[in-house]
Amino acid sequence: MSSPLLEVSHLAKRFGGIVATDDVSFAIPQGELHALIGPNGAGKTTLIAQLSGSLFADSGAIQFAGADITRLPMQKRSHIGLARSFQITSLFLDLSVLDNVALAVQAHAGHSFSFWRPARSDAALREPALAALARVGLIDRADRLTAALSHGEHRLLELAMALAGKPRLLLLDEPMAGLGPEESARMVGMLRALKRDFTILLVEHDMEAVFALADRISVLVYGRIIASGSPDDIRANGQVREAYLGDAEVAHA
Repeated sequence: MSSPLLEVSHLAKRFGGIVATDDVSFAIPQGELHALIGPNGAGKTTLIAQLSGSLFADSGAIQFAGADITRLPMQKRSHIGLARSFQITSLFLDLSVLDNVALAVQAHAGHSFSFWRPARSDAALREPALAALARVGLIDRADRLTAALSHGEHRLLELAMALAGKPRLLLLDEPMAGLGPEESARMVGMLRALKRDFTILLVEHDMEAVFALADRISVLVYGRIIASGSPDDIRANGQVREAYLGDAEVAHA
C-alpha cells in the first residue's frame, strides 16, 4: 500500500485549560475525500488551522507527501500543495472577481501584492486565474465586481482562489455555510467533480452533503476523534449517534 498523502499523529493543542485537539491521529490517502464532522466547539477549525500552518500544535506530528511539515510555516505549506478555504469568506470586495483569483496566484508564487495595477494585466497571473474560475463555473463573472456576487458565488470564488495554486490537498472549512438549498446543491456538485482530481479534507455541518460526498468520515468530539470509517460505518456507530448525529439525522443522511 502506498504512503498516505497526509498523516496526522497524536496532534494536540491547548489554550490554557481548554483542550482544543487531543491526541488526534488519522491519515488521508491520495484521491480521497475525507470529511471531518463534529459538534460546535469540537476542535475542527483548530485542527484545520494546525494542518494549514496558521497554528502550530503543542505536540504531535504532521506528515505531507512523506515529509515532516509539523513546524513548516503556512506559506511554505501552500507552496508544497496545501490550500485552505475558510469558514468565513475573505475576499477583496472592491476588486474584480478575476483580480481576486489573480492575487491568489500571485500570493502562491510568493510575490507581494501589486495593488497599484490590476493583477489580471499580468498574463502569468491571468491565465491560471481564468482556468480556476472556469473550473468553478464563474468564468462569466470574471470582470464583475466581487461585491456584486451572491453569497454562493463568493463561496465558489473562494474555492477558485484555493484551486489557483494547483494544490495537492484542499482543506475546506464549511464551504456550505450560509448557502440556501439551490446554492448548496451547486456546491455539492462542484465538490463531487473536484474530488475526481483532488484530495480533499472537508469540514462540514451539512450531513446530507457529507454522506453524499465522503469516502471516509472522522468524527471529532471534545478534541478527540471518536470514530473514523466509511459513511455506512459512521451511520451505524452508536457512539457517534449518541455524541453527535442523533437518530433523526442518521436516518435522513
